[in-house]
Amino acid sequence: METQHPYDRLTQDRLIDWLETIGLYTDYRIYPLNSYENRVYRVGVEDDTPVVVKVYRPNRWTQAQIQEELDFTDQLAEAEIPVVPAQKINGANLHEQDDFFFASFPMRAGHAFDLDNADQLYRVGQLLGRLHSVGKQASFKTRPAMSLVEPIKEAREFFQDSDMMSADIKHNYLDCLTGIEAQLPFYQNIFEQSEQFRIHGDFHPGNILTRDDQLLVVDFDDTVTGPAMQDIWKLLSGSAHEQAQQLNELEEGYEQFCDFPRSEIPLVEALRTVHMVKHALWIAKRWQDPAFPVAFSWFGTDRYWSEHLLALREQWAELQERRDDF
Repeated sequence: METQHPYDRLTQDRLIDWLETIGLYTDYRIYPLNSYENRVYRVGVEDDTPVVVKVYRPNRWTQAQIQEELDFTDQLAEAEIPVVPAQKINGANLHEQDDFFFASFPMRAGHAFDLDNADQLYRVGQLLGRLHSVGKQASFKTRPAMSLVEPIKEAREFFQDSDMMSADIKHNYLDCLTGIEAQLPFYQNIFEQSEQFRIHGDFHPGNILTRDDQLLVVDFDDTVTGPAMQDIWKLLSGSAHEQAQQLNELEEGYEQFCDFPRSEIPLVEALRTVHMVKHALWIAKRWQDPAFPVAFSWFGTDRYWSEHLLALREQWAELQERRDDF
């Protein structure tokens, strides 16, 4: 019987066999960790501390693109930026078995960072400034570059032929995407004039761990070439006034290592809007992965699409208003 998804072939026994081929002998204690795009496991190792094994989603990244992610993380670690580089085993940090790529990482525990006060934002600003200073020192050759417009076009093309929403919602949703796209040339101009370099790509508080007052940046799976503001906007929340205060604190820390990209502040709502569209598209395109219907059981309901559409319409209006202000 043909499997429905490549991950159906990823059994615990197979993972153990893979690890043994590179000389990593487990104690057979394997626990799945919270991850949807890839498969990530806490693996016990004989007479040693546990490791985290990340099995990359097949056909998402090429070997060269994954290697660039791992190389970038290595460069950050060499610059004493708190990240978790993949382990070198037999001279390599990326391995392939049965058409899957995987890597092993040291186990690092911590809690998601809580950006609850100005001092915290200042520290994160320092950390991000250091990360970006390294990101600017070289360029990706194979990792993709960000785009504001392409995700909107991709979503419109995908959902045009999708049966994941009712006909009336689909009509309004596609109309909303068209309206958002019409607002983007103004922001695209700012985007194209912004400095583009290697960034984390998904720099939100959940990817900043803390333990014993030490910070640790994790999950470089979405690292891309893009503007600095992509790594800043997910740290902002609340009213426009609150976000302006948050930006000031981030800037004060960031400026110790890099020039803060104030000219990119108009991109915040555009980046937020594109992210909302990309997130819905991501779930829709991954729906055949058995983990997704379980994790996102609410996805595809009329209630979900109605609420998502309302939020996008609000962003559409926000983009118009912000454009007029600038």
